[in-house]
Amino acid sequence: MATFYELHPDNPQTRTVEQIARELRAGAIMLYPTDTVYAIGCDLQAKSAVQRVRQLKQLANDKPLTFLCSSLSNIAEYAWVTDEAYRLMRRLIPGPYTFLLPATKLVPRLVMNPKRKTTGIRVPDNAVCQALLTALGNPIVSTSAYLPPTVGEFPQLGVERHALFDALDSLVDLIIDSDREPGAEVSTILDLSSAQPAVVRQGLGWSEIAHWVEVI
Repeated sequence: MATFYELHPDNPQTRTVEQIARELRAGAIMLYPTDTVYAIGCDLQAKSAVQRVRQLKQLANDKPLTFLCSSLSNIAEYAWVTDEAYRLMRRLIPGPYTFLLPATKLVPRLVMNPKRKTTGIRVPDNAVCQALLTALGNPIVSTSAYLPPTVGEFPQLGVERHALFDALDSLVDLIIDSDREPGAEVSTILDLSSAQPAVVRQGLGWSEIAHWVEVI
C-alpha cells in the first residue's frame, strides 16, 4: 500500500514536500499531479526507480522517458539548446510542452533514446511539481498515469483521481493528492533536435502554437 500525501495545489507544505523528496532520493516511485495529467515518476538519478517505472508502464529500454526540469536554465544542464530552440522555449516555458533535445552526459542512458541520443524534457506550470523539483534538486521522471486497460479496451486518461489512486495503490510507493482532478490531455511534443522545429504529438497547448511549427 502506498503512502498517501496531501499537498495544497498552490502552496505545497514545505515539510511534506521535503519528506517526499527524501523518499524519492531513496528510490521511491510516485503517482503525482502535473499541469497536464497525473503522472508516474521518480528521481531521474535513482536507477532502480527508473527501472521500476519502465516495468510498471511496460516500456522497453529503447523507449525514451520524459522528465521534468524546474526552468530553462535547468534544461540547459541536461540538453544541448541552440539559440533558435532557446528563443522558442522561452516563449512556452512553463507550460504543457515536451521538448525533444540532444542529451548531455548528465542524462542517464536508461532515460534517453539510445539511437538518437535525444531526451524529452518539460518545465511544468504546476506548483506541486515545482516544489518537488526544488526540494529534490534533480529532475523528475514523468510518464502519464492511466487506468490499466481491460481486455479489448485502451488505457483511460483523465479519469477521476481516486480511481487512479485505487488502481495504482499497490504499484507505487507514494500517492500525492493536490485535491484537483487530473486533466485529460497529454503535453504537446516539439522536436527541437534539428534546425526545423516540428510537432511530434498534438496535445494540450497545441492550438496556441499551431501557426508556428510544422507537423510531422
